[in-house]
Amino acid sequence: MHRIFTTSFASVYPHYVTKVERKGRTKAELDEVIEWLTGFDDAALAAHLNAETTFEDFFADATLNPNVSLITGSVCGVRVQDVEDPLMQKIRYLDKLVDELAKGRPMEKVLRT
Repeated sequence: MHRIFTTSFASVYPHYVTKVERKGRTKAELDEVIEWLTGFDDAALAAHLNAETTFEDFFADATLNPNVSLITGSVCGVRVQDVEDPLMQKIRYLDKLVDELAKGRPMEKVLRT
């Protein structure tokens, strides 16, 4: 089991916020991306952050967007579509979306619309 699986999502979330804000994007845009991926609404996302849910439990509660298979490319040199562990792949999908948001991609492209 990888260490990230038992790390709380709330402990990583501020790093996501910092990353996107440093590049001129907003926390609201980040939340929109997370909610698109996971199917959570604002209240559910806030509940997971307040409960300090682990990544494992966070994604266990999520209903992934049907367009998740459209997320392709590399994160840290690893192609997200080639990751074999289902939980790690979900985490990499999130990382990829955060990277795209931070790089200034239009929200329509990040959300695969």
